[in-house]
Amino acid sequence: MPHVERGMQVGLFGGSFNPPHAGHALVADIALRRLALDQLWWMVTPGNPLKSVRELAPLAERLRLSEAIARNPRIKVTAFEAAYHVRYTADTLALVREKNPGVDFVWIMGADSLRDFHRWQRWREIMMTFPIAVIDRPGSTLSFLSSVVAKAFDHARVDEAYAPRLAHMRAPAWTFIHGPRSLLSSSAIRRQEGR
Repeated sequence: MPHVERGMQVGLFGGSFNPPHAGHALVADIALRRLALDQLWWMVTPGNPLKSVRELAPLAERLRLSEAIARNPRIKVTAFEAAYHVRYTADTLALVREKNPGVDFVWIMGADSLRDFHRWQRWREIMMTFPIAVIDRPGSTLSFLSSVVAKAFDHARVDEAYAPRLAHMRAPAWTFIHGPRSLLSSSAIRRQEGR
């Protein structure tokens, strides 16, 4: 895991990044700025339980490409989940909490992930572990109103004006952050490349 100090605000941005692209970098930059983060961990997952392993490029390649795109020095590209043999986000967050006492974390996801978040293993546990920032994505702006998770945790939604304080809030707490959006998507890039 990247080095952090007590009292820091750190964003956790996980995904398969298959491949990583400028849209991911935009989400990371928006999160750093709007959440007043000291660091953002760009966590390249070894696999995705909701996706076929066959469609994933090798982890080393996805790490290399992520490092090439994530140029902000406050972004730390990591694949620590592979070293700890962690498969599910709930387990990742529990591990991060255990290993980093005194650090304030925020889970970061694109709005397109919020739409299907209720399909994730132990999604309610994830909501109760760290505050969550949902970053707007094209075609997913209304997911913060219509998704199963948004409805179930409507009482925990925080106005985006308070985003800089989100890391200090007790879960469940989540916000939806509007802003510039990129039309890029990993699946569209794979289709163009014939993968």
